[in-house]
Order: sequence, then structure tokens, then C-alpha cells
Amino acid sequence: MSSKAYEIVFKKSAIKELQDLPNKIQQKILDAVQLLSLNPYTELLQIKKMKGAESLYRVRIQDYRVIYLIENKIIKVTIIKIGHRKEVYE
Repeated sequence: MSSKAYEIVFKKSAIKELQDLPNKIQQKILDAVQLLSLNPYTELLQIKKMKGAESLYRVRIQDYRVIYLIENKIIKVTIIKIGHRKEVYE
């Protein structure tokens, strides 16, 4: 594990999804993303590897989920999707 912080990139659709959420949840998600930049595998968050996907993970923030891709070779985390747990897996 590199000590260098991971670059965080949001897909345009993920930015829109984030902006559509209540401000309190937005802040909690941004705080979680900050932790992901330091260590995308951190045990401080409720992270699970997505089934059937090589480098896709999800982090749980209350009833919301952030789906992200880890690219270790280039030290980058891409936020793919953000949404309520009932909708995010569709």
C-alpha cells in the first residue's frame, strides 16, 4: 500500500447524484470519500467488494451507497455511482 494519497475522480453522473441528496448526507459522503483517498480499503468505513467485479467496491453511509473503482497502478479511485441503497444496485 502506497503512502501517497489516491486521486479521487467523480463520474459526471455521480456528481449529479450527490448534488440531488440532502446536504447532511452529501457531507457524510464527502467525508467518507476523503478517507478513501487516504486508503480505499480502510476499515474505518463499511466497505464491501462488489460481487463479480474485479476492482469495484461499495461503501455504506446510512441508507446510501457509494460505488467506486480502485486503480492501484495509477493510485486513483473513481466514484462511479451514489444513491439510496434501494436504487444504487439497479
